[in-house]
Amino acid sequence: MSFPLSHHRPSERPPGHRETGDVLHQWTGTAIVLGAVLLAAGCHDDMYNQVKHEPLEPSTFFSDGRSSRPLEPGVVARGTIETDDAVGTGKRGDAFVAELPVELTRELLDRGHERFNIFCTPCHGLAGSGDGIVVERGFRRPPSYHTDRLRGVPDGQVFDVITHGFGAMPSLRERISVRDRWAIVAYVRTLQLSQAASVSDLTPEEQSRLSTEQRGGDAAPPRE
Repeated sequence: MSFPLSHHRPSERPPGHRETGDVLHQWTGTAIVLGAVLLAAGCHDDMYNQVKHEPLEPSTFFSDGRSSRPLEPGVVARGTIETDDAVGTGKRGDAFVAELPVELTRELLDRGHERFNIFCTPCHGLAGSGDGIVVERGFRRPPSYHTDRLRGVPDGQVFDVITHGFGAMPSLRERISVRDRWAIVAYVRTLQLSQAASVSDLTPEEQSRLSTEQRGGDAAPPRE
């Protein structure tokens, strides 16, 4: 006795059967909906539309009705100098100080030498002759420090140029501290003296040593 085997035609599905593609499609749709819900939950514009006052807008919060508030005592605005005396401005009253308002030390000169090489030599050159690397690349040549005009300007004016810039030179106020600016001024004077010193600038001991060294070599006589 034989029994026919139970089977389904290819076009028929057994009860509860689901194709793999249908399951993936359903989960993909669910994931998209959940993602959209999560994104929508984070779409707040509270920071963009926060309560704030525009410049000079009236305010009901303060008793004087103004939203613009005066600075608190002791506040130092960004970009202002540290002091308003000769050290901070290079001036006493309306006149530039003639000499350094800080103590001249070997440490200050060494610092000025370092800062000068970093910030100044690209334009002014190592000796301050105005022959820096940027000039070789076609930029405007700055004046040499070794002219009577620049040797005669007061120290405070050199400090002011570093602070505020002059002509094609930009302000270095944000890059160089007040003390380092004075250090650079001191080193600039050293460079100028190195190219224009005379025997009379030396002490008697230095003049004697110089004469001894010259007798032992072929060095050219110094300027009188």
